[in-house]
Amino acid sequence: ACTAVVENLFFSAVLLGWGSLLIMLKHEGFYSHICTGENSTNDSIAVDSPHFYPSCVEQEEILNLGFTIGSFLLSATTLPLGILMDRFGPRPLRLVGSASFAISCVFMALAAYNPPVLSPLIFLGLSLNGFGGICLTFTSLTLPNMFGNLRSTFMALMIGSYASSAVTFPGVKLIYDVGVSFITIMLVWSSLACLIFLNCLINWPKESFPAPEEANYTKKIRLSSLALDHRVTGDRFYMHVMVVGQRLSQKAPHLDGNKEEHYPSIQDLHNEVTESSQSAGSIPFRRSVCSPIFLWSLITMGMTQLRIIFYMAAMNKMLEFQVTGGKEHVSAELKNEAEQTVSFYSSIFGVMQLLCLLTCPFIGYVMDWRIKDCIDGPRNMDAAEKTRTVAKGKPPKVRYRKIQKLTNAIRAFVITNLLLVGFGITCLINNLPLQYVTFIFHTMVRGFFHSACGGLYAAVYPSNHFGTLTGLQSMISAVFALLQQPLFMAMVGPLHGDPFWVNLALLIFSIAGFLLPCYLYYFRCKVLRDEATKEGLLDQANGTPLKSQDGAAANGLLNSNSSTA
Repeated sequence: ACTAVVENLFFSAVLLGWGSLLIMLKHEGFYSHICTGENSTNDSIAVDSPHFYPSCVEQEEILNLGFTIGSFLLSATTLPLGILMDRFGPRPLRLVGSASFAISCVFMALAAYNPPVLSPLIFLGLSLNGFGGICLTFTSLTLPNMFGNLRSTFMALMIGSYASSAVTFPGVKLIYDVGVSFITIMLVWSSLACLIFLNCLINWPKESFPAPEEANYTKKIRLSSLALDHRVTGDRFYMHVMVVGQRLSQKAPHLDGNKEEHYPSIQDLHNEVTESSQSAGSIPFRRSVCSPIFLWSLITMGMTQLRIIFYMAAMNKMLEFQVTGGKEHVSAELKNEAEQTVSFYSSIFGVMQLLCLLTCPFIGYVMDWRIKDCIDGPRNMDAAEKTRTVAKGKPPKVRYRKIQKLTNAIRAFVITNLLLVGFGITCLINNLPLQYVTFIFHTMVRGFFHSACGGLYAAVYPSNHFGTLTGLQSMISAVFALLQQPLFMAMVGPLHGDPFWVNLALLIFSIAGFLLPCYLYYFRCKVLRDEATKEGLLDQANGTPLKSQDGAAANGLLNSNSSTA
């Protein structure tokens, strides 16, 4: 898990630090040959830089197109990756991802060798960079399955390291500003990516890590011979065993009383696995895709993805507009000031991406809140019968995993949407010091919304649909985020660099994100009623009266002695 966090931090979504990479590409002269005539400027020239390449709006549009393609692959390939990982496991995909990242760095170094001729290679390099990054990220999301009730917290940590990887290119830019050539940096980075390939080849298992909700585990032990002493006769005998199936959880509670069922044989385990797989496969995938929760999540996640990606693509131009005021003809001193301001704030933005490592575990903690106290958890099944016993005084509060997960998802989405609205408001205000707050909002939203969506899907959908639904949602969100390219062209074209109207439209659109937690609240109340009905039937069968408490719905709780009026 530690190596996965480090690998995600330096080799996954590094493309999201686009602001710093764009400055380096302009300094290296990528597509500067199209800047001719009156539309060219020299704002990309550093005082101590040996390169003197002009810059223009057309150059930024072409380079931004490369970022659009790379960021699209960073999200859109999750669906085929999920299908392939379910079939072949995470190890082959991680090998392919590390190799793709290494090759992408080689292509970018090769393009920098002769930019006027080899500039188109940057598209291939950015595409492979995005694809390799998502392969590393997606395969690392299987590791949290090893941590049981803390799975969402470790999942958020993985996503936090993925989101914090945007700090990598700002760090690379600091090395570049010291005087290290762009080609050298890319080649060293490529060689480091080869170490990930070797680490995966040696340490990663071929099979996926099993989820903690899986009830049955099988341990296979191969023994050549087993010698035992017979306590009665004193005779010594040998038992030759080829494969022994042993269940880790030996006992399961019986609903009729304090009896316990034992599963000593492999046949019992086989029958139970067959029954659980049949029940999981009874829900068709089409029903999950067409469910209102998934459709509402597509709107929320697509809108959030567009908001986040557009800001990354247009941040440099937004900062430049705040310095120059949108004037077409400015003095050389103001141009130099604008360049230095953009470079400084882009570096600060990159450093702040490390906040994802601190903030993402918070949303994971929200998603895991009280999960271990649920009576239907993997280790709390024996508590279900105890809580049905009516005691004197106030009855104990009973929590159920599905309802508690829905409650936690509602809280997570409300927090994320509030941060997104706050981010949109600060984007509308032309104040440079206020952009620090904008950076913090942006960083927190990036880490929160993926974790909240993953926790929601795990709560309401079958486990065999989780990977495909997550990949489908990510792919649709990536397609939706492609709108950032025409929005960027509209901002630098007809709007003359003024981002106000685009940000205002995105802010109004982002308010629609609150519709998802509203529907989740309605859905949770419906699940509460269904669970109360089941409990009523069970308690009536046991001769226990049932009484209902409306206040239980507020916290995702079910009371053990509740009855409908």
